[in-house]
Amino acid sequence: MKGDDRKAAVDAYKERKVAAGIYAVRCEPLGECWVGRAPDLATIQNRLWFTLRQGSNPHRSLQAAWRAHGPEAFSFAVLEQLEDEDIAYVRDRALKDRLAHWAATLRATTI
Repeated sequence: MKGDDRKAAVDAYKERKVAAGIYAVRCEPLGECWVGRAPDLATIQNRLWFTLRQGSNPHRSLQAAWRAHGPEAFSFAVLEQLEDEDIAYVRDRALKDRLAHWAATLRATTI
């Protein structure tokens, strides 16, 4: 029975809809904001928080703020979810354009 449950879970994961979009990470004490794009919004916060906890995030200003203020000072928000797009280069171009828009609007650093 466990094998059937596992197979069903794997099948469900493969069938799930993946939403691409733009997100923001904010550090309240600093009043700073970072924006990024992700092909899968459902997984990006876990990935970011993991790299920040490990001290391995490639974005120096974000990592420095995390070290200085700790995880409780940070918030994560989805700013925009893109419509489904099957063609990767069209989706990537849309993500790039929307990231530039949100970075300018929020005066945020892109990550």
